[in-house]
Amino acid sequence: MTASRGGVDTEAHKAAGGSWLTVIIAFAANLAVAIAKTIAAGMTGSAALVAEAAHSWADAGNEVFLLIAERKSSRPADAKHPLGFGREAYVWSMFAAFGIFTVGSAVSIWHGFQSLFSHESNDSNYLVGYIVLAISFVLEGFSFLQSVRQARGRAAELRQPVLRYVLKGSNPTLRAVFAEDAAALIGLVIAFLAMFLHQITGIAAFDAIGSILVGILLGIVAIVLIDRNRRYLVGENVTPRIRDMILRALLEDKDIVEVTYLHVEFVGSGKVYVVAAVDLVGDAKESQLAVRLRTVERHLEENPMVQEVVLTPSAPGEKPLVPLTVD
Repeated sequence: MTASRGGVDTEAHKAAGGSWLTVIIAFAANLAVAIAKTIAAGMTGSAALVAEAAHSWADAGNEVFLLIAERKSSRPADAKHPLGFGREAYVWSMFAAFGIFTVGSAVSIWHGFQSLFSHESNDSNYLVGYIVLAISFVLEGFSFLQSVRQARGRAAELRQPVLRYVLKGSNPTLRAVFAEDAAALIGLVIAFLAMFLHQITGIAAFDAIGSILVGILLGIVAIVLIDRNRRYLVGENVTPRIRDMILRALLEDKDIVEVTYLHVEFVGSGKVYVVAAVDLVGDAKESQLAVRLRTVERHLEENPMVQEVVLTPSAPGEKPLVPLTVD
């Protein structure tokens, strides 16, 4: 598949380094923000800030899971794991989404309802709250821009919209950081509005409602991430565009005349497993056919995106597959 290195390979080449940097930046930003929000929440007593502090601590814990995902999924294949450890990324990202995000959601909603029905007075130090929210927005925004930068480069190579690539792409750590940073920025806006409405009206319920809304936001993000990781763990096929690019790459091999069957699925971030039925050039004897197929497989596996290829001869009369340009 050497002909396709400018397109299909891009995800495999850039995933590791870019994802590590994105996760580390997100961890540093979330840790700093979590500490600042916790101090501000204690000083102001704002329910929305308490929810935001829980949100940021959840995000910081989430990055630890994502760092584990990056480390474990990058191990090379061995005899017991011929398809590698790429799916480890989906397992640990699932833990992060289910455990950390939902904990943040539950804490925020619970605290919001508790504050909503509380009769205790709350004299908030609004200035401190606003300063912390502003600093948090800058730090979270920096982290979000890093994830957008990483996603934009790979989405452009695959000729996909950035949001579509993030949501449907094979990189679970990038998707998690992108989603949590986007949720964090939205949550900060909610917290600001909740504090502002509390300040100008004197009605503490606005603050409590802000906490509940942050919790609901986290719950939605958790459900989306859990669903995407679940799909990849059970073996979801690649997108039609990537399948078409793989098909074209197969047909560009000098020993392949046509392809009559093709199955491609992700087995990790930027790594695919390919099964295809092909018709080779000439009419080799059975004793030579297996050797030629293995030779073609090894050649195709030189592509960094391809974890393993399994080729079988096409049966007579099978209809050849035709490459299509699918957006």
